[in-house]
Amino acid sequence: MPKEFGSFMMLLHEGRFLGKPLVPIYVLLVGLGLLGMLVSGITLFKHRKKAAISKPFKLSERKFHYMIAPIVSLPLAVSAVTGVSYRLGKVWFGLSDEQAAFLLRIHQGSYLGSTLSPIYVLLVGASLIAMLVTGIQMSGIVHKRRSYASRSHPQAPENH
Repeated sequence: MPKEFGSFMMLLHEGRFLGKPLVPIYVLLVGLGLLGMLVSGITLFKHRKKAAISKPFKLSERKFHYMIAPIVSLPLAVSAVTGVSYRLGKVWFGLSDEQAAFLLRIHQGSYLGSTLSPIYVLLVGASLIAMLVTGIQMSGIVHKRRSYASRSHPQAPENH
């Protein structure tokens, strides 16, 4: 990966584009947002009704989301908690680099070694994107809606 692209991605990841005073608040809000989505997903997962066994298997965004959610929840939660704890620990609670190093090591997956760590980071990032995309699709936010004109003035059938 080019160094400029990596630097740009870290700028976005850490929220440094907002300026130094707002970085901890950005990290806190993003981390809490992710944890909130995880908690709401777990709550919905618990209350989900079992699908009928007789239905043919068709992979939809809902089924994909439901299948990968239990797998990716723990890594996403660990990443969010350690990332927020690292940043806030250093900025607000005055932790030294040595004191906060274990949080960063867990956040980055460094404990997996130099070979598996980049794969772990890639999988956590890809799973976050997959969960966001399928979650947004399921929410109905991106579905096209009929225009107001077509709802208020339905077309009469033509007689031929």
